[in-house]
Amino acid sequence: MLDAFLAGAHQVFAFDTLIYMLIGSVAGIVAAAIPGFTVTMAIILTLPLTFTMDPLQGVSVMLSVYVGGYTGGLISAALLGIPGTPSSVATTFDAFPMARGGEPGRALSLGVWASFFGTVISTIILIVAAPPLALIAVKLGPWEYFSLIVFALTIVASLVGNSLMRGLIAGVIGLGLATIGPDPMMGRPRLTFESDILMPGLPFLIVLIGIFAISQLMGEVEDHGKKDTKGALIPDVIEFKTWAVMREVLMHPVNLVRSSLIGVFIGALPGAGGSIANLLAYDQAKRSSKTPEEFGKGNPDGVIASEAGNSATAGGGLIPMIALGIPGSAVDAILMAALMVHGISVGPRLIMDNADLAYGMFVAMIVASLMMLVVCVLSMRLFLRVTDIPKQFIVPTVMICCVIGAFALNNRVSDLYLLGAIGLVGYGLKSLDYPLAPLVLGVILGPIAETNLRRALMSDGDWTVFFTRPISAVLLAAALLSVIFSVRSVLKMRKKDRPATDEQDGD
Repeated sequence: MLDAFLAGAHQVFAFDTLIYMLIGSVAGIVAAAIPGFTVTMAIILTLPLTFTMDPLQGVSVMLSVYVGGYTGGLISAALLGIPGTPSSVATTFDAFPMARGGEPGRALSLGVWASFFGTVISTIILIVAAPPLALIAVKLGPWEYFSLIVFALTIVASLVGNSLMRGLIAGVIGLGLATIGPDPMMGRPRLTFESDILMPGLPFLIVLIGIFAISQLMGEVEDHGKKDTKGALIPDVIEFKTWAVMREVLMHPVNLVRSSLIGVFIGALPGAGGSIANLLAYDQAKRSSKTPEEFGKGNPDGVIASEAGNSATAGGGLIPMIALGIPGSAVDAILMAALMVHGISVGPRLIMDNADLAYGMFVAMIVASLMMLVVCVLSMRLFLRVTDIPKQFIVPTVMICCVIGAFALNNRVSDLYLLGAIGLVGYGLKSLDYPLAPLVLGVILGPIAETNLRRALMSDGDWTVFFTRPISAVLLAAALLSVIFSVRSVLKMRKKDRPATDEQDGD
């Protein structure tokens, strides 16, 4: 084992490999920072460039893009309020208000350090506990997956603020949008109204860009001419010390470790991904906080939880791939394809037959996380200068990036029409004070819930199986408790706000 580890480390620490990894890290960060350009797209573009490299060198480069991409989405989420990737949706909830409050450097640094520690924690767990965690994940059937998604959907109740009804309406709208297009099991069109534009369905990235990016940009145009808070951001750009944030992140060890463990577990579930881990980690941080009402207003715990959760899925996703040959996400499937191109089989035999490669991947994950940290810290001032760009320049530039990202997804002009329409819907809901997060959550989780429900019922028509299978029953019970807890929290917040309102009415 030690010989294999040293052999793998020797290949990773070769000078040319480190240079390629550094380039990959920068590419991943930049690609993910552009709304619409996902980590998967960046990895796909990288794949052909690795065919001439050694297997470990090629995989190390793609891992650098992978790790950098999970952090890159933080940049636009914090500075523009637009999630660069689906896995940074929850990051916008507190990072953007913190940046708007005059602390963009702190918001970025919190996310970067949380991402670094999340990746390191997930890699340690990957090394130590890959086989048992993978075995647990692979034993979950459609019943457990459906129950897990039901539990995840209860997050809606904790993202609604003071208006439970508006949040639930937004969540139902999201679930409705998820049903447009072909049936996930039979492929039959639904709710398309015989429209060619709706026939392929609503791609999730189109909905994400439209709801968050387009509506946010419309709001920026509407606010143009009002008093700009840009001046409050400049001192933070110059004086902010990112190293001080490392201590601040480490002062929240429970939140950091809990969020990382959530990311590892979700990453080990095939098909779950960073978007679910991002939201679940944020939800658990809010529930565990003594001041949940501060979330959504620039709470550091929210930034730490969301970024540690989504970055930890990088290591978690490699668990089933390395141990069982089952990709945890689309990116892991591409990594598998890269190894197969080099004639290396992925699965239980990987560690036995190519131990140096497996341990080299573990070392590459640590090195990639360090490179991501160094690149982000050294480029922090450059990132923060985004806040110094006048709105009349940044709004059209970001709009162009959004349009290019939406078109590049499927190369369909019809997607641009959908982007505009969904952007108008998002802007309308935002203007009416409807929370957008429950809508996006419904779009993400709706198809997964439907697919697993139908698979479960096709396997066994008895619906009581959901309650007789132990893991499924535990998840459903947790979902029920989650709803009760969230409703109580909303009612408590209303009670707290009511005396102040009554006092004002009396005056």
